Amino acid sequence: MDFGRSRDIISGLPEFLISHILSFLTTKEAASTSVLARKWRYLFAFVPNLDFDDSVHLSLGKKNPVISGEDYLEMINERNNQLSTSFMAFVDHVLALQGNSPLHKFSLKFGDGVVDRFRVIRWILKVLERGVSDLELDMHLKWKSSLPSKIFLSETLVRLKLSVDRGPRIDVDDVHLPKLKTLHIESVKFEQHGIGLNKLLSGCHILEELILEYISWCLWEFVSVSSTTLKRLTFCGELMQDENPISVSFDTPNLVYLMFTDVIADEYSKVNFDSLVEAHINLQMSEDQMEEARFSNSEGNLVANATDFIVGICNVKILYLAAYTLEVLTYCCEAIPLFNNLTHLTIESNPEVAWDSLPGLLKNSPNLETLVFKV
Repeated sequence: MDFGRSRDIISGLPEFLISHILSFLTTKEAASTSVLARKWRYLFAFVPNLDFDDSVHLSLGKKNPVISGEDYLEMINERNNQLSTSFMAFVDHVLALQGNSPLHKFSLKFGDGVVDRFRVIRWILKVLERGVSDLELDMHLKWKSSLPSKIFLSETLVRLKLSVDRGPRIDVDDVHLPKLKTLHIESVKFEQHGIGLNKLLSGCHILEELILEYISWCLWEFVSVSSTTLKRLTFCGELMQDENPISVSFDTPNLVYLMFTDVIADEYSKVNFDSLVEAHINLQMSEDQMEEARFSNSEGNLVANATDFIVGICNVKILYLAAYTLEVLTYCCEAIPLFNNLTHLTIESNPEVAWDSLPGLLKNSPNLETLVFKV
């Protein structure tokens, strides 16, 4: 055996297998292999997953203590501009290299760097033309215009994630996403508030999973999540706020999994969770309601009414309750409903929260088999 001669085993693999291996690397790592040989450059052009993250390009070193604060900020701004230009050039180069080859996933993440919005729009439209099925846009920048409408008219998207904090709004006049199964929306503002969300969901005919995070729907007059195909719903609202959502409706008869974090709405006009199997509930009072319940509610009146929501989840089999939700059962529920199907209950403990409602909950769970207290 000749130990003095190295052997390139990977290059001898079939080309489709090498491309598959490259798809597990970051786009920057996969692109760097194109300098090894012409064959590798050809293979990179067919990598089906692209993941662009400007944090790799914009990572800064430690502050130089010799430079004054003002000069340092000027240096940082100049460097950010240069690195943002480098990031945009890198994305342009990779997309040009790949041409019109089929694309499975396109992930684009960038922050406060100087990124040209016209380039971003061009990139999005390009990958949509290539038939991308998994699109993830994580854009944190000031951008007042709307996202390209073609995102919501894609015939190929199966998964869509939009996180555009302080960025473009979602303005949907027409939605047609016939293959979309997973929709993840984070820190997004709708041009028409609740109506915009309703329009978006109405165009997703086979949607199975919906994730809504940090959406200020307390400012909306009416919120409705309606879908007969939805199986999993995750909602994470903004808990540290003084206002409560006005009116909330859930019409999801085939939902089996629910993770819900929010303050109590003024009204739950409809709660249809008939098929629910597992629920993680962190329903809380607003700060004003907590203060009233703990210190000013000597007569024991309801400070809010979450009865319809609690009744709506009573078919659940596996239930996880946050500590503050026990207070909701105490101060914001007319009566604890019967949880006939409940077999597993996990309760988060908090020394600041009383457990007054726990005996009634256990009494109304006749088939409970497992009780866990989580510290």
